Amino acid sequence: MRFAIRPRPIALLHAQIRKLVVGVVSDSRSSGVDYDSPKGDPGLFGPDSATWRIHADFPAMMSGGLCALMLQTLHPRALAGVWDHSDFRRDLLGRLRRTTIFVGGTTFAPTAAAHGLIERVRRIHTKVVGVTADGTPYRADDPELLTWVHCTEMWSFLQGYRRYVKAVPNDVQDRYYAETARIAEAFGATDVPRSLADIEDYFAGVQPQLRFDERSATVLGVLDKATLPVLFGNAIRPVFLGAGAALLPDWACTLLQRSRLQRAKDAVAARSLLLVSPAIRSALREGVAARSCRRMDLAPDVLDHW
Repeated sequence: MRFAIRPRPIALLHAQIRKLVVGVVSDSRSSGVDYDSPKGDPGLFGPDSATWRIHADFPAMMSGGLCALMLQTLHPRALAGVWDHSDFRRDLLGRLRRTTIFVGGTTFAPTAAAHGLIERVRRIHTKVVGVTADGTPYRADDPELLTWVHCTEMWSFLQGYRRYVKAVPNDVQDRYYAETARIAEAFGATDVPRSLADIEDYFAGVQPQLRFDERSATVLGVLDKATLPVLFGNAIRPVFLGAGAALLPDWACTLLQRSRLQRAKDAVAARSLLLVSPAIRSALREGVAARSCRRMDLAPDVLDHW
């Protein structure tokens, strides 16, 4: 007599989490990146970098990516590119997906593949040009805008790691900013912050250029109502969004006009993400970071330590 072997509950849970993650940050198009070969290729950063460690954590990166999207709505010229050249009303999550593929690839992919991703995005940037609502010209390959987008993303990813994983020593934060600056510079960004002090100075200096306007509110409204293509997507969405908003600096919360009630809800969402993060990490333990470590003939847990 044969008995059917039922999957263990934990295996079923992990399968559902993986399905959720794929549904939120992936689509039917593959990134086309082979993270398993060639053996011994460290990519642009390598396993000794702070970047591999910080970008290996999905809860930190997901929340950080959403925080960066919120911050980016405050820059009129950066927002104009999204407004004029994307289908954000129907596919704002597509931007998050593309960012996920790009950051994952430039972080962990073999060297040639990482350079290929950078070149592909550089070509796209040359086509994104226009004028803002008040007539100010913009272009996506403007060095100042490239620096803005880079800083919002790297700062947010790091804050996500600090809040949802563990503390990051100041010297490691400096290493992270110095390492990742090379990606922005490869696009043509200038005056890219290379330390914790640099990025704090950068945000202080750029704030007079920022504003929250009708376009900002529209994009954030679309994000707040975005449909996640997974089971219980409407229940999961406010957790991820709130956990991302919980990372926002005080000056951005003021500009974004987030109320005390919203910030209280963000804190609840942050605690919720902290509670479920261990299960998410366990379910995704065979992701691109682990595969990249094995490409370098290393155990994935090497990334657990500075």
